[in-house]
Formats: sequence, structure tokens, C-alpha cells
Amino acid sequence: MADADADRLRRPAGAAPAKLSAPQQAMRRLGLLRDIDLALHLPLRYEDETRIAPIASLREGEPAQVEGVVSACRVEQRSRRQLLVSLHDDSGELLLRFLNFYPAQQKQMAPGQRLRVRGELRAGFLGREMVHPTVKPVRADTPLPQTLTPVYPTSAALPQAYLRKAVGAALARAPLAEVLPPQAPPPGLPSLREALLFLHQPPPGTPLGALEDRSHPAWQRLKWEELLAQQLSQLQARAERARLQAPALPPRAQGLREGLLRALPFALTAAQARVVAEIGADLAQPQPMHRLLQGDVGSGKTVVAALAAATAIDAGWQCALMAPTEILAEQHFRKLVEWLQPLGVSVAWLTGSRKGKLRTQMLAQVASGQAMLVVGTHAVIQQDVGFARLGLAIVDEQHRFGVAQRLALRHKLDEQELEPHLLMMSATPIPRTLAMSYFADLAVSTLDELPPGRTAVLTKVFADARRDQVVARIRDAVADGRQVYWVCPLVEESEHLDLQNATATHAELSAALPGVRIGLLHGRLPAAEKAAVMAGFTQGQTPLLVSTTVIEVGVDVPNASLMVIEHAERFGLAQLHQLRGRVGRGVAASACVLLYTPPLSESGKARLRAMAETGDGFEIARRDLEIRGPGEFLGARQSGDALLRFADLHADEPLLQHARALAPRLLASHPAAARAQVERWLAGRAEYLKA
Repeated sequence: MADADADRLRRPAGAAPAKLSAPQQAMRRLGLLRDIDLALHLPLRYEDETRIAPIASLREGEPAQVEGVVSACRVEQRSRRQLLVSLHDDSGELLLRFLNFYPAQQKQMAPGQRLRVRGELRAGFLGREMVHPTVKPVRADTPLPQTLTPVYPTSAALPQAYLRKAVGAALARAPLAEVLPPQAPPPGLPSLREALLFLHQPPPGTPLGALEDRSHPAWQRLKWEELLAQQLSQLQARAERARLQAPALPPRAQGLREGLLRALPFALTAAQARVVAEIGADLAQPQPMHRLLQGDVGSGKTVVAALAAATAIDAGWQCALMAPTEILAEQHFRKLVEWLQPLGVSVAWLTGSRKGKLRTQMLAQVASGQAMLVVGTHAVIQQDVGFARLGLAIVDEQHRFGVAQRLALRHKLDEQELEPHLLMMSATPIPRTLAMSYFADLAVSTLDELPPGRTAVLTKVFADARRDQVVARIRDAVADGRQVYWVCPLVEESEHLDLQNATATHAELSAALPGVRIGLLHGRLPAAEKAAVMAGFTQGQTPLLVSTTVIEVGVDVPNASLMVIEHAERFGLAQLHQLRGRVGRGVAASACVLLYTPPLSESGKARLRAMAETGDGFEIARRDLEIRGPGEFLGARQSGDALLRFADLHADEPLLQHARALAPRLLASHPAAARAQVERWLAGRAEYLKA
């Protein structure tokens, strides 16, 4: 790509219009704006065009390249028009078949023309043939390429030939000089320039397996560089926050927090006590806390949040708790009102469904400081919500909120350029490698102990053909006075997904279980109706609740002892574990039935097997990272921009360990090199870490 082309691609929106070609527009859409972007746009795979095989040596099912002369070229009308080309060399003859073709291609392959052809041999009706091979007209003296041919990720408007030329030009211009001290990289790895040149232009004989599984030293160098940039950006984000100011909220010896501890009808577990102390130490500092509280389903995060809120309120500052769904927010609201209102704390409730005079009253209480604790959904961060003195923001199920939403909550404090303390909570435990990489900028507290009274949940995996047995089990559970959840993935029929939906399942179960009151809950119900359905189930009046995943978090009904999950193969592991956590909250033996529709994919089998084999949320999280990658845990932390393009946290842990150990030393002794490394690899995306 010429410098002028690059300048036009980089031109910001709103600048003087410049006509871009279709390939240039496609490159812009792919984010290929700078020479370094192109240099880091690595091949998906390679084709070996460095060798010519005799036609007679070809083996069925194997890709190969041959060169020969066209002996015949004709169009035949079979079930459809086809272009048939006969090609021969000194060893034999081969038929080339094209089902889609242009007149120009037919002329290109006229009898007597020498062609270089690459494709996969198959046995056809007329003999040995290749269907839609790659064809290049050549002369007898046309040289062979000296490197393997890269095949890049691209789009329809960006031909491989154009992209290869652009990448080759960018490699010559890109700033690939070493920015790191010579002793920084792990021993035995090539320089960055050498690694990139090798990966874009591997020499003949390079083992393709080492390129495809990314174990080659050139790949290792790239992955280590990327991991180092990520570690440095995390340390920079943490250092930047350390320079910010927050209100110091030290706990009082005989204050509200101690009063709440005395009033609770249960004692804290050792894990809860440890985490409360960690949070208390953070809140006492004049720098903003940025802590992630992780704990398995039912580990008691809400009471830890209540004690943190009590600490802030006792120091004269407000606390806001934001949850992703109204059901979860209401669950928190009821618990916090039950615990804190008797101690004199006024609690406000803000959700999208609260409108009119009630909302106006709540907004006034929040703005005046009368409401010291504010609980709600994303409504808490709407523009018309103003706090008197927000000192602590708590975000539950943090991975379900976007970066902008979490930043908006932090920006609700304007007083003296202070930042509120931030506590994020997650019932999806973070695997160790993720904690070391994507969450390295956070302080992490872990509730690794379940409160007494939680019972183990037996998990069974049933094919949909055993549905009648599941219904019979529900009948028995209801007869014994127990309650049951039945979870479906859709609300209404979809043309694209053949899934049991909540409304159809509700009708089927109503017919199969006459006399049993069955509730129906989904996200499209009006708020008042949703609340009434949940109240009926919570109070024990409704034995069976058919629901979508709105009951994934926050619902606590101790009498519910059976969970049925329809089309379990369509859910992620973390979501299955969350849903299973809705049962086992009382003294009765509890079970979770995972109904699936065969056939299962390999990842589907792995997820259901993991659910049946373990109830440990940390082990579930580890397996989920192996199966699905980091997306399940990150949510919108990077706002859709993964900070790792090449490294694999599971396979590349040794490289991560090396980068993690080196990053603080590099930042301290070579700060300019550290900044250059982050800019080269992240180019501004590190801003997402600030949320």
C-alpha cells in the first residue's frame, strides 16, 4: 500500500472527502490503518506453492500444485453449465472442473496455454479431477515462489493478492526496531522483525504444524510481546488510579458496621470476615478502591456488600449498588432494607419501571443525601440522578455492564475532584490465568467458603426423549410440598432456532400437570406482572415456575429443590452454574436436570460433562476458560476489543508468567521502552482497563 493510500485510510471522519477504492475501504473496516497494523495482520494458514508435483504422483484428498499445458477446454451442459479443462504434463492428465466461471476464465485456459494449478485431487466420473482449483497462467520459465504463500483473514472486497502486496510493503516500512532492552525477551526467541518476516514469508520446508499450532519460536515471540504489553498496560492503569483521590472511609469501632454485625441472624464465615477486613482497609485509604469480590453461587457476597455500605454510610457518605436486572436489584434491595433500615439507614429504590411521583421523590432523597443507600438497575446512572456525596459504588455481576456504564457510576461524584471507591462483584469466579492477565490491575478478594446450610446439588444429564420422566419427577416433588424451576432459552417461537420456548412449555406442563399452579416469567412481562409472578413463587403459592434466564441470579427460594434446564447444550458453563445455584438453598436434597437435544457438539458434551462432574464454581470457571476462552468472564470489560489477539492464556501460561515478572521491573527501570511497547500493541485500547 502506497504512503498516499495509507494517509487516506488514516484520514479521520469528517475530513475532506477522499475517494477510497473498495479494497481500501475494506482495509479500513478491518482496522488496517497503520503499517504496524498490517505487519501484525498474520496469516490464517499457508499454501505451499514452492513445489511442482507430477500429475501422476497426486494422491486423492491431498492438496498439491501441478503445472501443465491445456489440451482441451469446453463448456458442457449437465445439471448445470460447467467448464471442463483437460491439463497434461509429462506424467499424465488431469481434469479441472469449474461450476462457476466467467468467459474471461475460459479464454485464460485456452488449449496450448501453460497453467500452474493448485487444488485437491478427487476421483470424478470422468477420472481424476480438481474442482475449482486456483489457476495461474505461466510460461515455461516462470520461477516458483521462494516462500510459502500466506492466506490472510480478509473480506470479499479485499482480494488476497492486494492484501499480500499491502502487507509486504508495510513490513518494509513498519517501525519494527527493538524497543525493549536486549536481555528482556526469553532466551532462544528471534527479534520481533525476524519473527514477523518469518510468519509472513515462511521458507520452504517450514513445518506447517508448528505454524498452525503457534508453537514455533516466531509465534512465541509475538505472543510474549503481546502479553508483556498487556501486563504493562495493567500496571500503568493501577499506577494512574493510585494518583487519584477518594474520600477516606475508616470504619468506626462502635459504628454502623459493628451494629450490623451484631444484628445479623448468622455469624460470618472465616472467608467473609477476611474479605470484609480487606475491603475495610481499602476504604480507609484516600485513594479509590478498585476491588473485585468474587465468590461462588451462594457464598454470601450480599452481606459483604452490606458491611462495605455500612462503613461508607457511617463515615457520612452515600453508597450506590447497581445490578444488571430488576429481579436481582430487588433481591438486594429487600435484603439491605431488612438489615439496614432497623439501624436507621434510609434506602432508595431506582429502576426503569419506577416512574412519576415515586421516582421524583426518590431522586429528591438521593440528591439531598437523605437516602444514604441507593439500590437499582442501570437507572442509577441516568443523567437526572444526582448524589449528595457518593463515596462507594458497588456493581454486582460486573461483567454484564459495559465500560461506559461503570464509568458513569464512578463519575457521579463531583466533589473536590474525588473519585468514589468501587467494589465489583461476580458470582463467576475468575480463573488464575485470567486474574494474572485481564484482571491484573484489580485487587481481588475471594469468598472460597460456603455458609453452613447450603446443600450439594445432584446434577443429571438427560436427553429430551426422557422428558416424560422429568415431568413425573416434578409431579412427585410438588406432591411432597417442594417447588421447581423450569428454565427455557426463548420466549416465543423463532424461525431460526428450534428450541422449546417458555410460553409453549408453560402450556405443555399445564396440560401434563392438571391442578398444579404454574407461573410464567420472562423479560417481556410488565414489571408489575413480573413482580406478582415472583411473589407467588417466593411465598410458596406457585409450586412450579417456568422462566427464561431472568432468574439466573438473585432469586433465593429455599423451598425450591429441583431445577430443570431446557436445551442445556445452548447455555454457557457459567450460566448453567448460576442457574443451578438457584436450588440447594434449603435443607431438602436438591437436583438439577440438564435436558439436551442430540446430537451434541464436542464443546456441548464438554460443558454438560463438567456440570455433571463438579459443583465447584472455581473448577467450572477453569473448564469454561478451556472450552470458550476468556469472553465469558470479561463481558464488556474491553467493550468488545479483546486485548489479546494471539496469546492463549491456557497454552501460553509460561510466557504469561515471564511477562508478569518482567513488567514491573521494566516499568521501573525503562519507562520509555514500556510506553513504546504498550503503544505498539494496544494503540489506545488500554483505556478500557480504567473501568
